[in-house]
Amino acid sequence: MQKFPMTAEGLARLEEELRVLRAEERPAVIRAIAEARAHGDLSENAEYHAAREKQSFIEGRIADLESVIPSVEVIDTSKLSGDQVRFGAKVTIVDEETEEEKTYRIIGAYEADMKNGSISISSPLAKALIGRKVGDSVEVPAPGGARSVEITAVTYS
Repeated sequence: MQKFPMTAEGLARLEEELRVLRAEERPAVIRAIAEARAHGDLSENAEYHAAREKQSFIEGRIADLESVIPSVEVIDTSKLSGDQVRFGAKVTIVDEETEEEKTYRIIGAYEADMKNGSISISSPLAKALIGRKVGDSVEVPAPGGARSVEITAVTYS
């Protein structure tokens, strides 16, 4: 069985999402389908088709979460330290060409959110950074060609 590394916070978010889907979303969509069915002809009933589509999404997400959650390996990032990049690290990098500075936290694939500055441990950037240290220059694959970045800080929290 494949294990998925994840922080405790990430696991808690997935468990809460599963609880909401089972206890709130699923019953609500079942009621919506029943209500739409009561309106008559199902072939031209947009409400019915929309509710069935939403039900399909909810059931798929529940199945996905039910398969992932038992396979999660929680990694306690509060016990990690050092200047080497590992799972849970908050890494500050500087693009050597543009001098643009960015900070990312390397976490599990099911909890990563680029908008919030967290990237998946399986992303090309994280793969390039893992095992490196502060001061290292790293070649990172990018859609427009490889980029060189320098690691300026590594912290754990």
